[in-house]
Amino acid sequence: MNEGFQFKQFYVRHDRCAMKVGTDGVLLGALACGDDVCNRSGDVLKVLDAGCGSGLIALMLAQRLPAAQVWAVDIDAEAAAQAQANFNNSPWAERMTAMCADIRALACDAALEAGFDLVVSNPPFYDNSPDARDAARDAARRADTLSYEQLARAASRLLRVGGRFAVILPHDRSEEFVHTCWLCGLQHCAQTDVRTKETKPLKRSVLEFVKDDTAHALKTATLTLLDENGERSRQYANLCRDFYLDKP
Repeated sequence: MNEGFQFKQFYVRHDRCAMKVGTDGVLLGALACGDDVCNRSGDVLKVLDAGCGSGLIALMLAQRLPAAQVWAVDIDAEAAAQAQANFNNSPWAERMTAMCADIRALACDAALEAGFDLVVSNPPFYDNSPDARDAARDAARRADTLSYEQLARAASRLLRVGGRFAVILPHDRSEEFVHTCWLCGLQHCAQTDVRTKETKPLKRSVLEFVKDDTAHALKTATLTLLDENGERSRQYANLCRDFYLDKP
């Protein structure tokens, strides 16, 4: 049984989590708001990973943002506990906290409202999918557990004005989600579309939003994961060079 995954600076154990370490999480952790958040210096940033699972994305953000206080929440108690254990074993334990909580309830907490600089989420994406054999995995993957509108509204409430929200979704759901976020006061500012190979259709989109009333020029990019030999593309390897272990 694969109990975890070793990265350059941390280890993620995921045997107690419904959703395992995967490419989607790595992409979001590596791409989320890099230009606008990571270049800030001197500020103590408040970051929230909503639906954290094993804590992978939160750990990647803690590595990328040395001035950040990172919170992570998951509705599954086992996942939240494992995320906290992974945080405790990381180099950034003193500034990372995991909680078993529903982001919808968190967004109603007056002490947290409008307090975060960055909210990230790898949200559920199968609407009304058949129940899986693993009930926890099914709940983690189903958008009827947490709707896109509920997620967008919660993120908007939790972000300060000018704060950023980043998600990864199936590409064919991106247009719908952009409209939902606009209705919640979140302006679409960046999008990276992802495909496995040059010859394959777009599979995922990493979407970024900013909480303000200003129209933003949309920054777009396309990322191809594998080259013609089935190896990591140079583009993908460069993106993840600070995280993935070098191949022998």
